[in-house]
Amino acid sequence: MHFPFKKFFSYYKPYKTLFFSVLTCATIVSLLTLVFPLLVRYITKEVLEGDLSAALSEVYWIGGLMLVLIAIQNIGTYFVDYKGHEVGACMETDMRSELFAHMQKLSFSFYDKEKTGQLMSRITNDLLLLSELYHHGPEDYIKYLVRFIGAFVILFMINAPLTIAVFCFLPLLAVFSLYFNKMLFKALRENKERIGDVNAQVEDSLAGIRVVKSFANEQIEINKFNRENNRFLDSRKKTYKAEALFYNSFQTIIQLITITVIIFGSANIVNARLDLADLITFLLYISYMTEPIQRLAHMSTQLQQGLTGFLRFMEIMNLKPTIENKANAITLSRVEGDIEFKHVFFRYENHLNNVLANLTFHIHPGEYVALVGSSGVGKTTLCSLIPRFYETTDGEILLDGKNVRDIDLESLRKNIGVVQQDVYLFAGTVMENIRYGNPVASEAEIITATKHANAHDFIMSLPNGYHSEIGQRGVKLSGGQKQRLSIARVFLKNPSVLILDEATSALDNESESIVKESLESLAKGRTTIVIAHRLSTIRNAQRIIVLTEDGIAEEGTHDTLLIRNGAYAHLYSKQFELQV
Repeated sequence: MHFPFKKFFSYYKPYKTLFFSVLTCATIVSLLTLVFPLLVRYITKEVLEGDLSAALSEVYWIGGLMLVLIAIQNIGTYFVDYKGHEVGACMETDMRSELFAHMQKLSFSFYDKEKTGQLMSRITNDLLLLSELYHHGPEDYIKYLVRFIGAFVILFMINAPLTIAVFCFLPLLAVFSLYFNKMLFKALRENKERIGDVNAQVEDSLAGIRVVKSFANEQIEINKFNRENNRFLDSRKKTYKAEALFYNSFQTIIQLITITVIIFGSANIVNARLDLADLITFLLYISYMTEPIQRLAHMSTQLQQGLTGFLRFMEIMNLKPTIENKANAITLSRVEGDIEFKHVFFRYENHLNNVLANLTFHIHPGEYVALVGSSGVGKTTLCSLIPRFYETTDGEILLDGKNVRDIDLESLRKNIGVVQQDVYLFAGTVMENIRYGNPVASEAEIITATKHANAHDFIMSLPNGYHSEIGQRGVKLSGGQKQRLSIARVFLKNPSVLILDEATSALDNESESIVKESLESLAKGRTTIVIAHRLSTIRNAQRIIVLTEDGIAEEGTHDTLLIRNGAYAHLYSKQFELQV
């Protein structure tokens, strides 16, 4: 994969003034660091070897200068640490917002394939590590490069042959860097994949904790978690092995450099080509040279972690939604609710067989239509095509005579309400969850919607009424209560087309009766499509469409279809026998 450098550096743009201020300050701090060994050399070579009677006052003067330089250096370091981290954090926040916003645009087909834990890892762990690279990367490279070049120039001026001998070790350092960086890159990328799998396992197990406990399968979940946890451990062992080899190799080479300076420097003193003050200065600057090498070696891990995180970030950002608006998409003003399927085919991505094949039917405005059929024939899929949660493979779907592909997605979906069997409520209050149907609704409008949904009375019985916290996914409410909140949410949305996807099949008889009444109230004056499992609940439908794997088998009213004694009559009698 070609690394997107332009995109990588684009996140600095909003903070370039502050960022360059940090780099300038880091450069100044590094240059000041180089001054201290020169002052030590001046004291040992010039002051102490000159007139000792005046040496003490000069030493005090130089000591005062050192204190001033330390003060400036500390202030600069404070600015670099504080504002540098601030730049990194701001960039991380921008990227996380951009990634989350992009995820909101991706189609259902993307989420059908991806694990939630993996996506969470990309939006949290990866960007946190990337923030450190954005901040520390340029700052540390500038800082240590200035020290390295500065030390080289000063040492070359002190003794060129000895400096060249030290630099002969650099090609060896470069070879080690290239080899071990490649190994680290692979290991760190595997680390990110494995921690994503751990997150996915945790998310899956905790989301289904009630099922786990009801089957007493805690140990199974522990075993599954341990398997992913141990795979993550194995990947980390590979990383630590690569790091250990990397850093120890560097440390060995740095020790060889120090030994070279001591041996050849001592020989130069013996041969009168170097004095003791210069050797001491040389050794001080060697530490200034080796520290950048050590730090840059250490930073290679940070670099690899940040770059792998950025590539994983870009993997998501480069994905295009499979369903998007056309250039001149139509915005709906008033929707009658006329729906027509014309020779519609659909199959899921990477599937060979069609779920729906050559489907053609017409639903008139305000009509109440039920879809029935055995599991797997495509009832829910059919309904998902109307708001374009998925795209038809072939054929067209018309809403009020307009192809849904030509309609603005937001406009289309605002005019379609969906009530599902599996209700999703967000953590927060009753009021916040209902207002999700219309974010600008007043409190009075919300109360009206809940009354229509037969939810007002039970809401008022809660400890804090409409301001009661309902827990994650509405865990503090019963199934019937959650369903009524979802119906109130759709009442508030006030769509022209209503889709009821087995909205009462998971409820007990009492709850079903209340919810059914709420749904009947919701369906009045709207084009309504009901996916029904319990056939007894759709007897009053104006039309029942029976789906099979071969398409529409028959359609008509409940009584008409029973008289025909076809597919519907067979389904009905079979369900009646089971109930009896």
